[in-house]
Amino acid sequence: VQLQASGGGLVQPGGSLRLSCVTSGNIFSGSDVGWYRQTPGKQRELVAAMTSGGVRKYLDSVKGRFSISRDNAKKTVFLQMDSLKPEDTAVYYCNMQWAFRNYWGQGTLVTVSS
Repeated sequence: VQLQASGGGLVQPGGSLRLSCVTSGNIFSGSDVGWYRQTPGKQRELVAAMTSGGVRKYLDSVKGRFSISRDNAKKTVFLQMDSLKPEDTAVYYCNMQWAFRNYWGQGTLVTVSS
């Protein structure tokens, strides 16, 4: 199983980005998926997650600004990020959990700066 994240980049405060993570294999529809982020010297934190049944949860600081979604037919998970703030700057990683195993993408850098 491989995960390929994309969509990061440089954006001004208040701007938007949409991250995508395309997965391989045949376990996507039965997997829980999520996006994590990490900055230097800090632990990786969960930003948003979505179960195979469609239940979503978010980090408090991104509620109302970020939205996670999934397309099971395309085996892809998305993270729509609006009203971005400088503190959202990080490397974002997609994650997939199935049968007690974790799968990770390679990370995509999001930089929020004027």
